Amino acid sequence: MSFNTFGKLFRFTTWGESHGPAIGCVVDGCPPNIAVSEKDIQIELNKRRPGQSKFVTQRKEKDQVQILSGVFQGKTTGTPISMIIFNEDTKSRDYESIKNKFRPGHADFTYFMKYGNRDFRGGGRQSARETASRVAAGAIAKIVLQKLLGKKFSIIGGVIQIGPLMIDRNLWNDKEIRRNPFFCPDKETVPVWEQYLLDIRKSGSSCGAIIELRAKGVPVGLGAPIYSKLDQDIAAGLMSINAVKGVNIGAGMNAASLTGETNSDEIRSSEGKAKFLSNHAGGILGGISTGQEIVASFAVKPTSSILNTRNTIDKNGKNTKISVRGRHDPCVGIRAVPIGEAMLACILLDHLMMHRAQCGN
Repeated sequence: MSFNTFGKLFRFTTWGESHGPAIGCVVDGCPPNIAVSEKDIQIELNKRRPGQSKFVTQRKEKDQVQILSGVFQGKTTGTPISMIIFNEDTKSRDYESIKNKFRPGHADFTYFMKYGNRDFRGGGRQSARETASRVAAGAIAKIVLQKLLGKKFSIIGGVIQIGPLMIDRNLWNDKEIRRNPFFCPDKETVPVWEQYLLDIRKSGSSCGAIIELRAKGVPVGLGAPIYSKLDQDIAAGLMSINAVKGVNIGAGMNAASLTGETNSDEIRSSEGKAKFLSNHAGGILGGISTGQEIVASFAVKPTSSILNTRNTIDKNGKNTKISVRGRHDPCVGIRAVPIGEAMLACILLDHLMMHRAQCGN
């Protein structure tokens, strides 16, 4: 199985399976002499950790990270940083009754058809458990970006829609995101989502979500205009996250309904600097960052593992039915927020390093 590595200059490789002994990643290309600790990485992992509320899977994992290499006396050495997270709460027996069946909506069928085998325990390598490793890599990327770009740089993500229920974007509050179990930037929407998800879970079903990411303090010039556009790589990175089915940069798909006057972001000069009057482009023009806030959003499909009985086939091609028991997120999109932040951080650092290598600034 190839393609377990993401990035060009700042790269990470993930490894491990959902119900194996451990998962982890190796980060390559991190600059030396950057202060990094397990505590710093743990802060990001705790945002994604399962079992923190009744609205996510009740699998109990501490997701305690251990740095094995690449950090000495509290600072990066410039060598590969290897990290490990041990799996502690696997219940593989939950999958025994369906081990020969393909779960609709999952990668069971395609994985088996491609490789001729599969780890049926929670999806094995294809499980979203892998994303904890990405969050660990993203934590390092955030630390390096803040070191290189200063305190003006930040990345924050929030859930802006669960099922058909969308927030009022005008009420977005960064601080509110960390105060509720939904990563919701609008406190008025929280009780509405709570009731909706309780009803969804009670019915044995699931729902999808849309997550929006905002990166501030990104300099002008990141990205290349043809085959390494910044928005191209952001889209690729976000699409690589489990269950993601669509990505918007700025206005994204909605740009098709706008006029040229509305969609194009006018520019004025203010105190000798360019000032954009709007940001429909999401902070990227021609594949290159404008210096504005980077805005990207992505859609996560409803969790495919649901209690309600569905039609499927088994590995011998026979028709059968399936009902998935065990511990699953009624809305997997909630825990996708720190994963999206991590991927965006890795992409921005990768492009910052490529920009400085070519342009020297």
